[in-house]
Amino acid sequence: MKLGKKQELFAKLYAEHILWLYDNGYKCRLGDVFAHDRHKENSNHYKKLAGDINLFKDGEYITTTEGHRESGEMWETRHELCRWGGRFDDGNHYSLLHKGSM
Repeated sequence: MKLGKKQELFAKLYAEHILWLYDNGYKCRLGDVFAHDRHKENSNHYKKLAGDINLFKDGEYITTTEGHRESGEMWETRHELCRWGGRFDDGNHYSLLHKGSM
């Protein structure tokens, strides 16, 4: 799949996931969705294929990877290319696999 099509897919899946979060009692704030100056050019953030989601539940900011587990595992079910950063201790990272990068 070409990069542009993956970017479109990521945008759709990310939006659907955010709606799922709100439907399941979470609130969120977006982190790095398009990060240019803090990430290398080979980063999926730079390629618009990754975003960080800062989660809140019951008024509490969820800072641990374990706290993101329900969300992250749900993200992984959305598409075969979906990857959750909790698999490498970056719990708020949600991305699509692209040329071996998450």
